[in-house]
Amino acid sequence: MKEWPARLVLVGAGKMGGAMATGWLEGGLEASSLALVEPNPSPQIEALAARGIAINPADPAPPDVLVLAIKPQNLDEVAPEIAAVAGERTLVVSILAGKTIANLKARLPRARAVVRAMPNTPAAIGRGVTAAVASAEVTAEQRRWCETLLGAIGAFYWLEDEAAIDAVTAISGGGPAYVFALTEALAAAAESLGLPPELALNLARGTVEGAGELMRRERGTSPAVLRRAVASPGGATAAALAVLQGEGGLGDLMVRAAAAARARAAEMAG
Repeated sequence: MKEWPARLVLVGAGKMGGAMATGWLEGGLEASSLALVEPNPSPQIEALAARGIAINPADPAPPDVLVLAIKPQNLDEVAPEIAAVAGERTLVVSILAGKTIANLKARLPRARAVVRAMPNTPAAIGRGVTAAVASAEVTAEQRRWCETLLGAIGAFYWLEDEAAIDAVTAISGGGPAYVFALTEALAAAAESLGLPPELALNLARGTVEGAGELMRRERGTSPAVLRRAVASPGGATAAALAVLQGEGGLGDLMVRAAAAARARAAEMAG
């Protein structure tokens, strides 16, 4: 059974924040339990007010959960304005890339329990992947709140070590961009074989979409088994895979790409 906090404040209702708010309401959160702090609400966010959500309430009292979904570079500016909202009993959930638990506690001095999470953009359609790490002060009840809130926008996983957030950033955080880049590359390859640009893109896009959906439906089957089901020995697909999986191929490139992303994420942390 889902456990929702009685009072929830979301700071930042842009694309990701708006997706989370929508997911919570669709998942069963009472609209009257949610308040949004967003200086420039979109028409979609303003429409939520009609459902009973408070938008930019004056001097909100410390809630059970305070979710930070602002741009990371805006934290220093926003922190003094919301510090009073983060009470000693408030769970602070941050999706700010690069902002460590220590950094958040320094900016919000009354905060004790902090969860640092890394979702990705498919959260906008309820198909995100989020991993999170909790500070030692987070209670079992607060963990359940976090599981409900972040599970409402897709798959959710706990991490034991905050350092693992950088690896999560490199894999699922940036992963959608890698898939989009693969789609671009597949379309370019189709054009190189003489197919018209529009058809090339449609073939590439439809193939990636279909393969992703097949993998979702066949969750109990490993990607390796699904791959082998497509590639007949000695066939055309096997010839392509021999290139993709050869020395310096896709596997090596992905390892190097992920390592570069993790290193950059670590450099940006603070």
